[in-house]
Amino acid sequence: MADTALMPIPGLVDPVPTPRDVTPREDGRVDLIGLPRPRIAELFEAAGLDAKAAKLRAKQVFHWLYHRGVTDFDAMTDIAKTMRPWLAERFVIGRPDIVLSQHSEDGTRKWLLKTADGHEFEMVFIPDADRGTLCVSSQVGCTLNCRFCHTGTMRLVRNLTVGEIVGQVMLARDALGEWPKAGQADLSALGDDLVDDDGGYSADGRLLTNIVMMGMGEPLYNFDNVRDALKLVMDGDGLALSKRRITLSTSGVVPMMAKCGEEIGVNLAVSLHAVTKDIRDEIVPINRKYGLEELLQACADYPGASNARRITFEYVMLKDKNDSDEHARELVRLIKQYKLPAKVNLIPFNPWPGAIYECSTPERIKRFSEIVFEAGISAPVRTPRGRDIDAACGQLKTTAQKLSRAELDRLAEEKQAALG
Repeated sequence: MADTALMPIPGLVDPVPTPRDVTPREDGRVDLIGLPRPRIAELFEAAGLDAKAAKLRAKQVFHWLYHRGVTDFDAMTDIAKTMRPWLAERFVIGRPDIVLSQHSEDGTRKWLLKTADGHEFEMVFIPDADRGTLCVSSQVGCTLNCRFCHTGTMRLVRNLTVGEIVGQVMLARDALGEWPKAGQADLSALGDDLVDDDGGYSADGRLLTNIVMMGMGEPLYNFDNVRDALKLVMDGDGLALSKRRITLSTSGVVPMMAKCGEEIGVNLAVSLHAVTKDIRDEIVPINRKYGLEELLQACADYPGASNARRITFEYVMLKDKNDSDEHARELVRLIKQYKLPAKVNLIPFNPWPGAIYECSTPERIKRFSEIVFEAGISAPVRTPRGRDIDAACGQLKTTAQKLSRAELDRLAEEKQAALG
């Protein structure tokens, strides 16, 4: 049973979480997903291999985990058959469990996932004509209480681990069938002659092309785990996704923004949503700790920001709250004052039960966009995706809180029946 004790949250304005330890696996095995190659080698050596063998096996296993996506040691065909049970006794290849998978009428997919210690969170895949974007969660719940966001109505349970973060990307590749097929030609560089299979390697076209750290939670309040997970995603010997195709979104944890640019180097998105202190204090409460001026200066100082790698400002359109012509002009003024290489994503508010806001009218959103565009700043209106399955921006909240156990059991039975 899951340990449901919540993380203690010291303060409302700047809720720096105190992580609670992940519940250990009952079988005592170590999950290799989320571990870098040197750490895997250390574990193999501690388990009894000599240093040279541990390093070789770590290289092989790392390749199978992150390049091939296998979930069973028996599938690692260049490792001797006698070695595979030794690995299986001591280690495990984890994935978050899928509790529920939903498909939107517009092609968006949402998964309700469960950690090994029983906590649930969500991820979303959004297919477009020229890209496929995975929206990845960094925490179970959130502390920030942004007023327009459904996730903000949850309490924070715990940070997701490196393995649980990178595991979302791997699970999406599982679901999309995007792992290359095994073959001897691709194994020769590993330096082992114990290959049990043959066949041809084929790298298929990718549906999953982009990652956004915009799911449940504030990524910069789980910085170390998010950084280490994204390093595995960007590793050329790992999942090999370019940092230019990864975006991290923050609500404005100013002290961590420069560190994010220096140590991760991915694209930055900022949940701005307002251009005056009073309104942003209400909509995004962290503004009471790190105000607009401090936030925008941190954006101006973000390492690597340029016209080629612009900072994205996310701006949810709330009727009669932040959507006037004056607000649009002030947004332009602030961007130019701080000389920011920026674009603005205008996000029509996505409703959820109990929300106190309404979405701006299409006419108002169009006019707001025009004012920003006329000033020479890109301001596209984001097309809402996955609204019918509560997968759109600001709608993520653990689905288990909305479905009864009987409904979840019925959906699980239907899924099993569909699989035959």
